[in-house]
Amino acid sequence: MMRFTGMFRALGSANYRIWAVGALVSNIGTWVQRTAQYWLVLTQLTHHDASAVGLVMALQFAPQLLFLPWTGFAADHFNQRRLLMATQAGLGVLAAVLGVLTITGAVQLWQVYVFAFLSGSVAAFDGPVRQTFVAELVGDAYLANAVALNSTSFNAARMIGPGIAGLMIASIGTGWAFLVNGLSFGAVLLSLAFLRTSALHGRARASRGKGSLLEGFRYTWARPDLKAMLVMLFLIGTFGLNFPIFISTMAVSVFHTDARGYGLLSSIMAIGTIVGALLAASQDRPRFESLLLGSAVFGLGCTLAAFATGYGWFAVTLVIIGVSALVLTNTTNSLMQLTTEPAMRGRVMALRLGIALGGTPIGAPIVGWVANHAGPRWSLGVGAAAGFAAAIVGVLALRKQVHRATPAPMA
Repeated sequence: MMRFTGMFRALGSANYRIWAVGALVSNIGTWVQRTAQYWLVLTQLTHHDASAVGLVMALQFAPQLLFLPWTGFAADHFNQRRLLMATQAGLGVLAAVLGVLTITGAVQLWQVYVFAFLSGSVAAFDGPVRQTFVAELVGDAYLANAVALNSTSFNAARMIGPGIAGLMIASIGTGWAFLVNGLSFGAVLLSLAFLRTSALHGRARASRGKGSLLEGFRYTWARPDLKAMLVMLFLIGTFGLNFPIFISTMAVSVFHTDARGYGLLSSIMAIGTIVGALLAASQDRPRFESLLLGSAVFGLGCTLAAFATGYGWFAVTLVIIGVSALVLTNTTNSLMQLTTEPAMRGRVMALRLGIALGGTPIGAPIVGWVANHAGPRWSLGVGAAAGFAAAIVGVLALRKQVHRATPAPMA
């Protein structure tokens, strides 16, 4: 067994190393498609319509809420490796079909909407099982570190993928970006096939009793700490994590750049997200205070971005936003998993994803409308307000936590 220490200690697991290679390839493909998809809608299928981009985001993330609680139920009850193979294959096929439609010139805006919803539906079942499957790869001892390394991989891909997408769009066309993503899912399928099943850290599967679909809601409602984290995630996920709208509209309408400049901004932001992920990986255990700090810095970063006077300064603020966003999302991921009973993790994580991403159908159209009618800078102001509001929620939750922990004075 290879030995790894510090922030890369989860790589000591052979299964995790196999998984990480496949995930990195697939993550790059995912960011290639996301960048190409928003650029296709903004510049080829509409005339710089930010509301259309917001609607694509809404359709893509709405299933996270729409299919609750079935997504968490599936993650807690079914074989996770087999379920992942099914969802990853489905996402690959959808990406390839959209690529063929785009290359042949047959693609229309309504078709992008349909594919956004279909891929979002498959991703809704993929997300909770993919996040909780990490515990089967490394066990609870290295769970927080593995979650952080997963985010590092995802955001390293965010740095690489948009740049590749920009070059592909400019040289050979948008459709090929979708085909590249479709092929990239093969890497995950291969990694899942080569896992050593005997070395997986099996956990107790949830029983299929009456009311088990709603059990995750009841469990979370009885936990004030989980409720506070979900409220913070809702605020920032709904109104703050609308980066495709922020970056694309600022790139096109304010700085008047092309596809390469747009892709570069997305890649620069990934530098911040990688730093945030590595900061999380260096911690032995996640802390609630990190959520409060991440929310406040996120609000500050969006404020600075709204007032950025040039392309370069805007790029710098994206690094700040990226660091804070990853500190927040990584901490909620690992903290919620480590403080939740193993048999409930799938349902709790499905609820987390539903709140964090499912709020996009509410927030993305609003942020897109603000960008269209008041300007992209004001849409960043909405993100800033969300960050500061989440920080206030965190302060109140922390005060209640301290109050409950303080013993009452003796009479």
